[in-house]
This record gives sequence, structure tokens and C-alpha cells, in this order.
Amino acid sequence: MTDLSHIHRFVPGNRHGATPLLLLHGTGGDENDLLPLGQAVAPGASLLSPRGQILENGMPRFFRRLAEGVFDEDDLRRRAHQLADFVNDARNRYDLPAPIALGYSNGANIAAAVLQLRPEVLSGAILHRAMVPLRDPPAVDLAGKPVLIVSGQMDPIIPASNAERLAVALAKSGADVQHRTLPIGHQLSQADVTVAQQWLRDIEFAKDAAA
Repeated sequence: MTDLSHIHRFVPGNRHGATPLLLLHGTGGDENDLLPLGQAVAPGASLLSPRGQILENGMPRFFRRLAEGVFDEDDLRRRAHQLADFVNDARNRYDLPAPIALGYSNGANIAAAVLQLRPEVLSGAILHRAMVPLRDPPAVDLAGKPVLIVSGQMDPIIPASNAERLAVALAKSGADVQHRTLPIGHQLSQADVTVAQQWLRDIEFAKDAAA
């Protein structure tokens, strides 16, 4: 679909009450990249999957970087607001509640930035291989928002201390953060799927119990 601000795929769900997922790909991915992951993690949930609007050496990304692990924060902030606006427009178009973001690498980083800049847009987040997106984020209230951060113990790109700082920052803002570190590198694995599946089942069980 191209009539909203981002090229995207929308896959309607068939499971009543399932929270939709906002799928945010890594560098070089596109709107099709994480659909299988979304379907595995949340069977029957609606999936909204935009393509990043930045090209780096021909590879789509969600925001610019100055070097590996060094973000163009002005661009990141601008793109995070644009992505949040897209999500709001897509929610109106497809009649969706606030989604849980499921992001990988670059997609996880912009999801974390959206949480810190436009928290009302997301109901939670699953962040695979995320790092601190903003050096000086605004004060924000994330009370009640569940966040799962999944790091790789042998990740050559993201130091363990960086992911831990993100977990601490989101928790200090009130988010219910779980940080899992798996004995893997930067690439996604079946263990990522299993951890995200279980976390999401726990979230939905808690939501149903509170209803």
C-alpha cells in the first residue's frame, strides 16, 4: 500500500482481541521482511509493516546514521514523529487499537524512540537488538506499557551495557521492562521467536485477567 505516508503491508487478523503488531525491519529489510516473524510471534493478530523511508547504500532504514552505532539524532527524532503519524493514520484506516511494536535492530531503535517521543502511539514494544536511541530523551510517562528487550550476548554491534542502559531508562519512565540476553549474536534466531511468543502470551493473559 502506498496511499499513506509509508509504503507498507497490512495483514488483517482473525483472532478476536489480539493486539496488533507494528513490524519494524532492520537495515536492508522492507515491508515484507518481518511478516513471518509477526505471524509466528502473534498468530492471528493484525500486522502493520511499513518500509523505512531512508536509503543507505540502497538499503532501506528508518533513520539516518553517521556511522555504525552513531545516530543522526535530528533525523531520528523527525522520522520517529513521522512514523508515529503514519501509525495513527493506519489505525484510522484499518480500525486498529494501539499496536505493540516488534522491531529488529534499526527498527527496534526507532520503536524505542517512538516510545520516548510519542508514547501514546504504542501499547508496548518487543525490541530485538535495540540500543539507546536518544542521548537526552524528554521526560515521558510509560506507566503500564510492557516492553521486552532481547539482546545477543555475542552481538558485535551493540555492547551489553548499551542495551542495559535502554532497559533502565525505559523502566525509570514507568515501563514494565523485561530484558533478556540470549547466547547469540546480532542476527535473529528461533530463541528470539520463543521468548517473544511467551512474553506476548503472558501480556495477553494479564490483560484478559484484568478485563
